[in-house]
Amino acid sequence: MNSPKLTLKEITSKNWRDIVKLSVTEKQKKFVAPNVYSIVEAHYSDHAWFRAIYADDTPVGFIMVSIDKEKSEYFLWRLMVDADHQRKGYARQAVLQLIEHIKQIPNAEELVVSYVPGEGSPQPFYIKLGFEETGELEGNEKIMNIKL
Repeated sequence: MNSPKLTLKEITSKNWRDIVKLSVTEKQKKFVAPNVYSIVEAHYSDHAWFRAIYADDTPVGFIMVSIDKEKSEYFLWRLMVDADHQRKGYARQAVLQLIEHIKQIPNAEELVVSYVPGEGSPQPFYIKLGFEETGELEGNEKIMNIKL
């Protein structure tokens, strides 16, 4: 059986309802905002680039990054995979596709992410992808980065 093809698709009037229905597990809700909130926030940000994560034709998650080309700052703002679609490698593939997207931007040198520490935090996931702790804090969130 072939693995589904993972793609990052624009969120439009045709698919936004499917994306806002996606949700993480109850224990993970303290780590990531609901997709409806993220989509609204993105529409009012000058720097948000956001996409639905699809496995073939099935929506499985959401990813959003803040891209500030003038300052050459790239921040992985949101990443979520629906509870029913976790542990299939979709988040990893989505972040790797995002990294490839950002590498195409001139002067992009690093991607930054933050996480809330605690049991079930995404920190081990980001370490496996090659992100490293910077030692910085933003409020109650720890900062990590990966060199591009």
